[in-house]
Amino acid sequence: MGIYLQDSINWSCHIEYIIPKLSSACYVMRNIKPIMPINTLKTVYYSHFNAIIPYGLPFWGNSPHSTKIFKMQKRMVRIMMGYRNGVSCRSLFKKLEILPLTSQYILLLMLFVVKNKHFFILNTENHTKSTRQLNNLYHPITNLTVHQRGVHYMGIRIFNNLPPIH
Repeated sequence: MGIYLQDSINWSCHIEYIIPKLSSACYVMRNIKPIMPINTLKTVYYSHFNAIIPYGLPFWGNSPHSTKIFKMQKRMVRIMMGYRNGVSCRSLFKKLEILPLTSQYILLLMLFVVKNKHFFILNTENHTKSTRQLNNLYHPITNLTVHQRGVHYMGIRIFNNLPPIH
């Protein structure tokens, strides 16, 4: 089963591999910031920084090492907007219309769930009781942390917390 890929891979190696690439993108941004308009800076961000992040994000996005990538992303946003360290990036992400790493993780996880519906079952298929969670995805009970941090389990948890569509 390919959806349990995280169980056998330690994503810290991948994160350590992409940090120098993201760092060089920050260096490029710092050098071109004084001479480029913000629209060009956003293009550079998406082509040199954000193009690297999404690879495998549904698998490594909730690992403890992902905070390093988020810190790099905040550094990049501060450079683009001309702020020093320590300034909150929440409003900067909104101004630039850039999704923070956690939001990208949730988005890609939900896309994974939608594209792989055949791997998931609904509560209606598992039991016949009429409950409020009848149309939610069935959430298997597990005590293994490795499985709980996996893409299948986290996808179900986040998907079931989305507001219902009316």
